[in-house]
Amino acid sequence: MKIKQDLSLVSKAWNRYMQEYLYEFVWISRASQAKALALTLLTQFIEGKPSSGHYIRRLHMETPVLMRCATDDIRTILDYAPHLVIYSDHHSVRCTRYSEFIDVRCSPEQMVSVLASSNSKLRRLSLTNYSDDPFPKHLSPLLRRTAANLEYLELSSSSIPLVSGHLFASKSPIVSLPVLQSLKLTLDNTTFAVLAAWDMPNLQNVSVVSSDFGYAGPGFAYFFAAHGKKLHQLELGHSSSLVVEHYLSLRPRPVQQIPLAEWCPNLKEFICSADAEWNWQNPDWIAPHVLLPGHKSLEFIGIRDIDKRLMDDASAFPADVEDEAPFFPLVEQISSLLFNNAFPSLRYIRDLSRASHSMRGGQRPETRILKFWAKILARCGERQVWLEDYRGVNITLRDLKRVGLGGAGSLV
Repeated sequence: MKIKQDLSLVSKAWNRYMQEYLYEFVWISRASQAKALALTLLTQFIEGKPSSGHYIRRLHMETPVLMRCATDDIRTILDYAPHLVIYSDHHSVRCTRYSEFIDVRCSPEQMVSVLASSNSKLRRLSLTNYSDDPFPKHLSPLLRRTAANLEYLELSSSSIPLVSGHLFASKSPIVSLPVLQSLKLTLDNTTFAVLAAWDMPNLQNVSVVSSDFGYAGPGFAYFFAAHGKKLHQLELGHSSSLVVEHYLSLRPRPVQQIPLAEWCPNLKEFICSADAEWNWQNPDWIAPHVLLPGHKSLEFIGIRDIDKRLMDDASAFPADVEDEAPFFPLVEQISSLLFNNAFPSLRYIRDLSRASHSMRGGQRPETRILKFWAKILARCGERQVWLEDYRGVNITLRDLKRVGLGGAGSLV
């Protein structure tokens, strides 16, 4: 971006040529940036100049909670950006829930509908629902107009609808997304029930972080019973330990465990968090996630947040950087993935944390961190499973030795 800015200052002609590249990807990280862009677009319109908004292809909004963008600024940007291909709103718009004070142009329905023009080419869409109404109420009309090109859809909600998922699903229109491949949901049980009826023939990848532990409700079951057989990759981003706590607090408790492996028989890749818990019913091993203790066809398991888990476990013994004893539960947890009965087809385990890669391969890595990875590497070798970093590059014994470990004897 700095190079683009420098080139645009060479001359008026260069500035005119660089507009397309300056505005093709707009990343908004605080409210003042959205206001400045909206003012620029309005000023160009008033002065009769060509609008820079025509060059915007990707609009990404990701701000701190206290720096959310004003609704009217975002509406102005959308009005002057008719050629969007990618739109991402990650809880970054400042919306009030008191509808009597909202400009009609900035209502949830209007904010969503403005994205769908007659020649919309949206391929990737990330939306946050700020209304108390279920998402599909104002989402369905938009998706019907953009369905032809939509490949990635991410939906999240800031509140939990009070409407029964089963009742609402029967009234909600069915949406067809013929080329949709990836779906990320941070939603409630009600919306899961609605999405179960949608036509998504090419859906392959699903990521789930449920805001109300919707896996325990019928909506979760409807969705995976309907679409599970098509999935090749599944991510369960909610913490396994929180799931266990919620399960234990239910009265009455569910009669049987959720049969996620049966709903998704063709899974090849699974992504989970390092925050798992000992299963008191099976104390000899730790499943990667309480909802998926085993799968016969799974070939790849990716693990997020290993860096956080290492730092939390190490805080119990902050002084002794040689002793890897605090990492024993995590070693056993990852080793549990190598049990042949649980995952007989497993071939790859990947550490998806960039920070964990830095802890392992930085200038001064702690000895106990290297010993931890040496143990994991040795156990993966016994099972003939590849251990990879976040880039997909193999972690080797030579790498660990090069960054700090001495002879082979210190790896044990």
